[in-house]
Amino acid sequence: MAAGARGRRRGRLAGLAVALVAAAACMVEPVEGPATPTEPRQPASPSGEVTRADGTDTVEEFRQDMTDAQRLAERYWADQFESSGQSFRPIRRVIPYQRDGEVSCGGQEVPRNNAVYCTVSDFIAYDINWSFGAFRQIGDAFVFYLLGHEYAHGVQTRLGIRYNFTIQQELQADCMAGAYLGDSVRAGRLTLDDGDLEEFNEGLLAVGDDPGQPWFAEGSHGTPEQRAEAFFRGYERSLSACGLG
Repeated sequence: MAAGARGRRRGRLAGLAVALVAAAACMVEPVEGPATPTEPRQPASPSGEVTRADGTDTVEEFRQDMTDAQRLAERYWADQFESSGQSFRPIRRVIPYQRDGEVSCGGQEVPRNNAVYCTVSDFIAYDINWSFGAFRQIGDAFVFYLLGHEYAHGVQTRLGIRYNFTIQQELQADCMAGAYLGDSVRAGRLTLDDGDLEEFNEGLLAVGDDPGQPWFAEGSHGTPEQRAEAFFRGYERSLSACGLG
């Protein structure tokens, strides 16, 4: 998967969402205190203590893909807002972190092994070691989905979308991430290899809420089938399939 003119293959979509779904709190609401993120105490760098499973393995490639994914999402949503006559304000910051409590959202600490969008301070935060481990084990497409899903939560906030149940918010974000990726591929801004979508589907079907998780519970994201269906609905039919556009 490659963005723009770089065009080189560095990862596969298989199991892309496996690590992402471990993050229960994709969208964090303020609990108390000022709307200011806690800054990382030192510049975050991913650890090399992971097992390489494909050719995507360097810190430089990881950082470049994170940059590309953010740039692609910003360009995509700016175009969507402009086409509907609205101005778009990019998400304020994307913050890597390494430790529990290193970043907080309105007084609520963001735990390790997670990626979140903070509504009150308008930032995305991700555990850099956890994300880099998934990047090396799964492939470069992981970061495009990771940023796409969390960026969708920022867009929901900008549009004033607020559902009664977490699962509705999360499945729409899956659909919006699918639309962002599918539309970017159709526009020639992102390239995929043959077989990637089939592998992506297999990965999505391997993840999701536990079977006993009530759909109405706070933090529910959806069953594996629901998440895969939402993503591919957006990928194939764009934002109109997500209740937008």
